[in-house]
Amino acid sequence: MAWAAAVRGVPATIFVPTVSSPAKIARIRGYGATLVVGGDRYGDALDASREWSAAHEAMEVHAFDAPLTLLGQGSLALELAEQARDLDTLLVAVGGGGLIGGIAAYYAGDVRVVGVEPEGSPTLTDALRAGRPVDSATDGIASDALAPRRVGELVFPITQAYVEDVMLVGDAAILAAQRALWQAARIAAEPAASVGIAALLTGAYKPAPGERVAVVISGANMAPAQLGA
Repeated sequence: MAWAAAVRGVPATIFVPTVSSPAKIARIRGYGATLVVGGDRYGDALDASREWSAAHEAMEVHAFDAPLTLLGQGSLALELAEQARDLDTLLVAVGGGGLIGGIAAYYAGDVRVVGVEPEGSPTLTDALRAGRPVDSATDGIASDALAPRRVGELVFPITQAYVEDVMLVGDAAILAAQRALWQAARIAAEPAASVGIAALLTGAYKPAPGERVAVVISGANMAPAQLGA
């Protein structure tokens, strides 16, 4: 959003919680946006942004639960379909669900879409069990990106229709996957972007013989020291 506002030459005020990574905060400010840091979790930042936008007659852009946000995030699937035409399965990290919702809506069952969540913030897992979005825990190593309190209302029916499974991975597995991505492929990924690889490395997801599996790795907001040697 900060980048898009800079390109369009319009002011943007971005709200993030105190749990946000310093790298993410620095990049937002680097694009020239006004940044408000407050509240412990993303639900707190969302509430604050809504109060501010109402008072200033500003256009509100939800991080994941809005039609245009879903369409934008779903465009990743369009790019992937052009690059890898014969996929069987796609592993996607889940926080509020905008990314997996947009991707799953694009594929509409043509590719098996599987969600991966941190054990400390099982937003979609809890929602599917309850049959509706519900408040979930917001803890764990990836809470700076995958802990929005609850999955989106627009997102949820899409996941019910087109997400085949959701699995959970622990913090130790996420950090090990983050290090493995760097050491093996020199991919700098934040913990939230490493959950899909964690599912493969731990065996939480076990591909069948010959199954063509892709993993979405999205986000590099972390300190270089986290990557190890």
